[in-house]
Amino acid sequence: MPRLKVCGITDAAFAVEAARRGADYLGFVFAEGSPRRVSPDFARSVVKAVSGPRFVGVFAGLAPDEVLRIAEGVPLDVVQLHGDYDAKAVAMLKQHGFEVWRLDGGGGSAGEDATLVDGSDGKRHGGTGRIADWSRVAELKRSGRRVVLAGGLSAANIGSAAATGADVLDVNSSIETSPGNKSVERLDELVRKLVYYCS
Repeated sequence: MPRLKVCGITDAAFAVEAARRGADYLGFVFAEGSPRRVSPDFARSVVKAVSGPRFVGVFAGLAPDEVLRIAEGVPLDVVQLHGDYDAKAVAMLKQHGFEVWRLDGGGGSAGEDATLVDGSDGKRHGGTGRIADWSRVAELKRSGRRVVLAGGLSAANIGSAAATGADVLDVNSSIETSPGNKSVERLDELVRKLVYYCS
């Protein structure tokens, strides 16, 4: 069964519930302009309070040194990069002990530990809720890459998403009642469907 990432955590109580339901990763958004953006202080408080999952920080538009400062201060386990981050930035973050996921740009690897396949609306770097090009997962897997699949994953399609062979399924807006407000009930439904399809 693929691992499950719940992204866009803005509520500590929900983070606890997601961990209880077996989420493998919890994601914090640090990208400017996102309705799910949180402060490093908030993320730090959740990391201290929740045990079990690994913690991912989503970054876009910040200089690599600033990404590193936040990642170390929280502290995070994984750094997820959207935008123009090159091999030098990836290597620097890995040298400091972070796992690095990088948004697929259609080209080669920059040395990241996993490639993120996400939906796009042509404007935002992620978090659009749009379905990604799932055929890209197979292409990347054939080249030996580890793949994180995001973009419009929901209880309705989570089984089909798992069937792509992605290593991590990244859910966000489909389990919300409004941007940033996650629903435990919607997460429960998604987890039930995922377990059913993978059993």
